Amino acid sequence: MKIRSMRAPLVIVSLLALVMPVPAQTLAEVKTPSAPLVLQSRGSFIVGGEEVERSGVQLSSIFGEPLPEGGPIFINQMYVEYMVPLEVSGVPLVMLHGATLSGKTYDTTPDGRMGWYEYFVRQGHPTYVPDQISRGRSGFDPAVFNDVRNGILPPSELPAVFQQNQTINWTTFRFGPESGVAWNDGQFPVEFATELARQAIPDLNAILPNPNPNWSAMAELADQLGGAVLMGHSETGAVPIRAALTNASGIAGLILVEPGLCYATQLSDSAIATLTEIPILAVFGDHLDAVTGMHGFSWQNAFNDCNAFIDRVNAAGGNASMLYPPELGISGNSHMIMQDRNNLVIADLILTWIKQHALSGH
Repeated sequence: MKIRSMRAPLVIVSLLALVMPVPAQTLAEVKTPSAPLVLQSRGSFIVGGEEVERSGVQLSSIFGEPLPEGGPIFINQMYVEYMVPLEVSGVPLVMLHGATLSGKTYDTTPDGRMGWYEYFVRQGHPTYVPDQISRGRSGFDPAVFNDVRNGILPPSELPAVFQQNQTINWTTFRFGPESGVAWNDGQFPVEFATELARQAIPDLNAILPNPNPNWSAMAELADQLGGAVLMGHSETGAVPIRAALTNASGIAGLILVEPGLCYATQLSDSAIATLTEIPILAVFGDHLDAVTGMHGFSWQNAFNDCNAFIDRVNAAGGNASMLYPPELGISGNSHMIMQDRNNLVIADLILTWIKQHALSGH
């Protein structure tokens, strides 16, 4: 599925100002599925990480004072939770979230509907949902923060902590052309935009070493699973590519959900040759030509880059394609496509691709 041109912009007719604010989501608002979820197993585990020595100053205590002495801690590990259905009928799938978010991205939607995590499990796929290294339950290395606090390093050594506000999220996530204004065909439940904002977690990726340990952790996870399709979104949309170039032995497919870029021109010919051995699907929603509000960034440019990447992989003999719902008559999908009202429609399209293309026998 591929497209080369954009449709004409849609008319904007609805205003968030016309929608009454809603209170915080309650348990009663979470929809109960009509059929029970039947699992073989459910759990969590840790992938990767490295043991390092940290001083008492770098560790500090719950009282804010340095510990009497330092010692070893683990950093750069990845927390993963999972569900395995009772009847497995598909390849394992790993879903990695994007910037300022966590694995919650793929769970219950802001308006209480079933997310991709549970839905893919119900369709027979063992599904694994990590928190990025440096985020959520994966934790982060506190050393630099305590070094600055205690005057060992200057404040200029503090890494940037990334967090977007609700105003910029509205346009960056393409809920509408400006904050508070929704597209007339928009799929995201804008009445619950505040619920998405409440999922936010400050993004500490600036403290990660180079190469990003999320790349090797995703590759290792696929290898542990004996073959898995790796999915990334937004900030991690191209992480499956980097994981495959780290170690492709356990990777059955790559799904790139709205990556900021696909490295169309940055990858070497040998890297492209490696990627020709793995089926690849890029996924983009609608209104890509809208102004994002982030200086110098355009979703249209990201889309174009991923199409160029697809062309390059296919020209080298690979199997890469673009899922662009407007080409199929499906309009209005946002950047948070896994939380849109038609999220399960999009999921079914992805499931069809997995069934038709994912490698087996890993």
